[in-house]
Amino acid sequence: MFDRVLVANRGEIAVRVIRTCRQLGIRSIAIYSEPDRDALHVRLADFAYPCGGAAPRDSYLQADRVLEIARESGADAIHPGYGFLAENADFSDRCAEAGVVFIGPSGDVIRAMGQKASARERMKAVGVPVVPGSEGPIDDSMAESCARVIGFPVMVKASAGGGGKGLRRVAAATELAAALERVRGESRSAFGDDSLYLEKCVEPARHIEVQFIADAHGNALALGERECSIQRRHQKLIEETPANDVGSSLREAMNAATLAAAKAVDYCGAGTCEFLLGPSDVFYFLEMNTRIQVEHAITEAVTGIDIVAEMIRVAAGEPLEIDDVEPVGHAIETRIYAEDSERGFMPSPGVIDVYRPPGGIGVRVDSGVEAGSRVTTHYDPLLAKLITWGPDRPTAISRMRGALSEFGIGGIATSIPFHLRALWDPAFVAGQYTTDFVDELMDRSADTAKPSSAPRGLAFRLAAVWWIRQSGDASDRAVAQLEIREKRPTPSAFEPIEVRCLDSGGYAFSFGGETSELDIATGENENAFSVIDSAAQLEVVVTKKGKNLDVRTASVSIQVEVREPTEG
Repeated sequence: MFDRVLVANRGEIAVRVIRTCRQLGIRSIAIYSEPDRDALHVRLADFAYPCGGAAPRDSYLQADRVLEIARESGADAIHPGYGFLAENADFSDRCAEAGVVFIGPSGDVIRAMGQKASARERMKAVGVPVVPGSEGPIDDSMAESCARVIGFPVMVKASAGGGGKGLRRVAAATELAAALERVRGESRSAFGDDSLYLEKCVEPARHIEVQFIADAHGNALALGERECSIQRRHQKLIEETPANDVGSSLREAMNAATLAAAKAVDYCGAGTCEFLLGPSDVFYFLEMNTRIQVEHAITEAVTGIDIVAEMIRVAAGEPLEIDDVEPVGHAIETRIYAEDSERGFMPSPGVIDVYRPPGGIGVRVDSGVEAGSRVTTHYDPLLAKLITWGPDRPTAISRMRGALSEFGIGGIATSIPFHLRALWDPAFVAGQYTTDFVDELMDRSADTAKPSSAPRGLAFRLAAVWWIRQSGDASDRAVAQLEIREKRPTPSAFEPIEVRCLDSGGYAFSFGGETSELDIATGENENAFSVIDSAAQLEVVVTKKGKNLDVRTASVSIQVEVREPTEG
């Protein structure tokens, strides 16, 4: 077993790997860019080294610097996590040349499966079904004739693509030239390779993936499938396992295809085969991810297998000790992003004022942030992964709803409101959804989404309380007569709100034709209110932004303006 492992990543996956190293008795080495100097993964590691400036190209993508740190720190191995150098074949080769074990497949395997067009041909050769498409990369002159043979709609894909980048749906020949130009540009910028190929667009479709792990002794094991159909711009938002309505024969067929793919390239390590599942249970190979996946935690929840630990063991040359898998129960993961889902998933950089993760039976949080962490635009906006397990799907859903409502993150907007809406949507509850789920959800009536207007009314009342506490002489009054309105996306009309201070320390409100009372407690951060009402205890964060107040609960995010009536 290794003595020291360098974790060539940041955020929640770096924290995840460092914790597993500790459990295995391995000393961990963190690397950090200048903005990450005080990050959680840096503090948790046994050793930490700076790797450069803010931009990934100046830090986490600096292969020379990472290998230099490995030599300085005495690292036996490097775990790349996902993203950055995780699927860099040249980096895997350089690790081997430097005498440092790359915890992942060899450079040859990464190359073989990283070029999507050639990987398709390799899979066809071993009997793995692939989506009908072009025979290898194409040039622009042959694209239209090829697309007509395949049949519109088609997908234009970058051969070196991945992570939702380098692909476009094309519905008609008139759209093809523009799509080719755009995808070539994206691919050249993101991957340094502008070769493209075409595939049939399978509609309606589901995105199913199968986790596997293989050792250097010829053993390979499929660990079960995950439903990953809930995506935005080809980036996954919610995953669950087992997949909905996947019977034993279909599961066995996808497992067999996965193991055939792994053995075809002599794979060693943890990997994932991704499939499109079309009508009539017809499935097609999409790609192989030659790294750990973000959503690996739900597979761990139902199998009891620590996939990161197994990666480390097989990289150290140990054979797999697992010969069979019997998944138990159901698990769901929601990816909590620093994005304002109520405003078209706009990025939401800033400082996290409040970070209060949920707990309880069957609840797990993988995170790389905490209160005081700064979220920048330099890196992926993933803050945390929230995982719930239950003996059945309804229990896992119920636990996820509760955990999302309890998850308190203040100072920035997050995707939690979206997840709450999705978890209450009838299509999700029924398990009847495809890759079109997000677009369909956004088009549905707001009446189908659980959070109701109650959190919005609560946010208005808390904004008024914050205002009277911060506004000098108004805070000394027993009664404050104010006006309040929502500022975005379109400013609403001001509404009168009366706030009366109670002897108990709470507040009474007259607002919207109703009266109500709330007990309010503040913590160390005066902007964060703990609110107690007859229904539940909620975390509400109020932050001043210019003349406006940003008010956030776990299920609503609004910007309001408060004023005295005399302000005109």
